[in-house]
Amino acid sequence: MANETNVPTTKPTTLQGWVKLLDSVTLPVPQASHDRVCAAIGNNRSSLRDIAELMQDSPALALSVIREANRHTHGSLTEPCENLEVAITRLGLKRTEELLARLPALPGNDIPPALRQLQLISQHATQQANGFFASRLARLWQDIHWGSLLFLSPLWPLALSYPQLLEDWELRVIHKGEPAHKVEKELFGVRLLDLCQALVDVWRLPVWVAQGYRLLLSEQRELAKVLRIARDADHPLRQQNRLDDDPTLRRWLNQPANTVLLANGLALSAQHAWDGPHSLRWQFLTSLYLQMPMDELQQQLHQQAAQSARHHAMPDLWHPAEALLWPWGDRRLHRGLRAADAPTAEDLVKWRRQCAELLHEPSRFTNALHLTTCARDALAACGMRRVVLLMVDRSQTSLRVHQMAGLPKETATLTLQVSQSSVLQKLLAQPAQLRLTPANHAQFSALLPGSLRTLFGGEHLLLRSLANHGRVIMLVVADQGGGPFSDISLQAFGKTVQCIEKALHSFSNRGQ
Repeated sequence: MANETNVPTTKPTTLQGWVKLLDSVTLPVPQASHDRVCAAIGNNRSSLRDIAELMQDSPALALSVIREANRHTHGSLTEPCENLEVAITRLGLKRTEELLARLPALPGNDIPPALRQLQLISQHATQQANGFFASRLARLWQDIHWGSLLFLSPLWPLALSYPQLLEDWELRVIHKGEPAHKVEKELFGVRLLDLCQALVDVWRLPVWVAQGYRLLLSEQRELAKVLRIARDADHPLRQQNRLDDDPTLRRWLNQPANTVLLANGLALSAQHAWDGPHSLRWQFLTSLYLQMPMDELQQQLHQQAAQSARHHAMPDLWHPAEALLWPWGDRRLHRGLRAADAPTAEDLVKWRRQCAELLHEPSRFTNALHLTTCARDALAACGMRRVVLLMVDRSQTSLRVHQMAGLPKETATLTLQVSQSSVLQKLLAQPAQLRLTPANHAQFSALLPGSLRTLFGGEHLLLRSLANHGRVIMLVVADQGGGPFSDISLQAFGKTVQCIEKALHSFSNRGQ
């Protein structure tokens, strides 16, 4: 049995590159689900439906089986598998068992949380789809169920490979309201909807999944028209009259495939807030689709969210049903908007030890690398997640990386030209500190070298220049992941750079 996932390290920037990379990712499945399915396949009394129902507990396992079945029939006249039972039938139990042996099976908590969080949203969407639509369209319940579960599946390998990119997207687009096309071009090089649609085509996922992405990409005019009508929820008769006046739009709205998109829109938008504009948009659309009053729809929506949480929620993941217990209007803050965690007691013990080493006289450091290594470790111990220490050359014209922490390895070769940044010029003129915050970020970020802005994404950053014998020789750049600093870490940073400055002075005077 495989026990490792293949997570790529080089980020693509083109649609073709992303599709190739994400198509190659093997998703891990929970060990418990894997064992139950293996046992069922080995039991002669288990029916295909029994096996399929057990597989549903693991969205990654269901996707892997459907993809494998479609891969074996690709190029033939056979229609893609629309559900798991069909996929198992086409593969046969032997090949299904062989596939299971190749999949990495891990204890649930060992599967990266970003992937589990996204799959939890898919399970929540499936609950909403079954609750709202499956009983009304009973003959199509399998299409509704599997389409809803797999709609976000193109993002699952992305959550495993580059979880920080998705977190940055959520922070900037959902919480800060930046334009999605701008953020996605910067983070991925491509639009996420284009990437999802391309993977849906490659994997031959259910046609309702593909239709949902086509709607979002190329039928936005119809969607906007329907939304304008849906917002008039207090006047249902007027809504119906407007739809009667446009039979083409009514037919477009009433397509059964729209249930998949509506269910995912409800589940995904609820992650932010039940009464936020994104969530209300999907509630209005679902209300119009079902011709159900908004208050009744919201009641069912919340009940089904609670049921989803009972079945699928995990202690370390966020389920929007939790927010139903809060005062209406309260919001869950994104991690990037919350102050960073304060250093642990263990970290602070390490920090004090490193600072004591920096302050020791006479200096115990044998060379500059020895000193800056201790300085870097002290900064990391006080809570700085990303750190770079740059040394100024003798001519005061450039800075070169001497130490770093929490940054890509290629950062080690970074060189900054002082003449290209007025902020660097001021910091090198005399010892000074610049703290970037949301209030001044736009003003000062544009004056920093582009390579530094790329390394330290976020609106919170500290830059501190350090001098020895009246001449600036080092620049310290640090943050706590780009979000707000914790008060303790901010105070500890100030004390740490004072210790580093004293260590530089003591080291330069050794032997005198």
